[in-house]
Amino acid sequence: MKLEEIKKKISGEEYDFLRNDPHLGKNIILLGLGGSHAYGTETATSDLDVRGCALNSKREILCGENFEQVTDVPTDTTVYSFTKLIQLLTDCNPNTIEILGLKKEHYLYLSDVGREMLENRKMFLSRKAISSFSGYATAQFRRLDNKSARLAEQSIQEQHILNSIKGASEGFKDMYFQFPEDAIKLYIDKAVGSGLETEIFMDITLKHYPLRDYKDMWNRMADIVRDYARVGKRNQNAISHNKLGKHMMHLIRLYMMCIDILEKGEINTYREKEHDLLMSIRNGAYLDENRQPTEEFFALVDDYKKRLDYAAENSDLPERPDHEKIKEFTMYVNERAVKGDI
Repeated sequence: MKLEEIKKKISGEEYDFLRNDPHLGKNIILLGLGGSHAYGTETATSDLDVRGCALNSKREILCGENFEQVTDVPTDTTVYSFTKLIQLLTDCNPNTIEILGLKKEHYLYLSDVGREMLENRKMFLSRKAISSFSGYATAQFRRLDNKSARLAEQSIQEQHILNSIKGASEGFKDMYFQFPEDAIKLYIDKAVGSGLETEIFMDITLKHYPLRDYKDMWNRMADIVRDYARVGKRNQNAISHNKLGKHMMHLIRLYMMCIDILEKGEINTYREKEHDLLMSIRNGAYLDENRQPTEEFFALVDDYKKRLDYAAENSDLPERPDHEKIKEFTMYVNERAVKGDI
């Protein structure tokens, strides 16, 4: 679908919710393409994905409320609240950090504040990308490598989820009210009646701790678990609907994006230089006669993992994002929103 057609479609009745939903409308500061169109790997049958961000209302900001996101399933559109998106970007969440690295023409709408967010995107970049991106990629790889999704592989998946949560929690002490080192303990043990072999457990000992800070920490951990579940479901659907090539392609793309972040300090969502390789993977060049990944594909994954490991060892990025700058930007935007200056 050409860009002109996409813009015309967005302005049509199917997308009226963007203009009529009480959380959206004039509160939207950014709208852009998502999925294959954003990566430059779309085909003639690719669905249109739209991603965006909308400011929180004056009431939500002053009362500590948050609508999280508005999702329209029929059009595959997700618009995050400003508060939620800032949280996800701070964690270098792969599903959202790509919103800040689209091609210029792939932004369907940008307000002044939306442009300022893009101009300041480097404040979100840190070595947290290593755990967030490689965690997602490794989980997806394990699913692809395990075509029958045996229970034994579930325990490996659970460990990846725990590693990602621990990686995200490294910044908690900078972001929230202080708590003792051993106050929150996460670990894996034998599952208790959940249909799993193993699962993550938690021991928490907190006294006189701010409820809102704890709620925010809990939400961050829950988001990671939820996103991993989505990755697993998508991969199982891919196996069922003969779309493994597409998901194999996205696995490699995750490595490519993370390497760029670590080596160049850049978010490059559109993969122009690697287009031919990615499309060959999508079109089945690395599938055998049984439509399963070949040894050559696993060798390619191994090569990209080594490149990621090298980039991680030699990256100039800080260990954590610039929390002070993020807080200043958040206050600046929310203050303007409360005053009605946006």
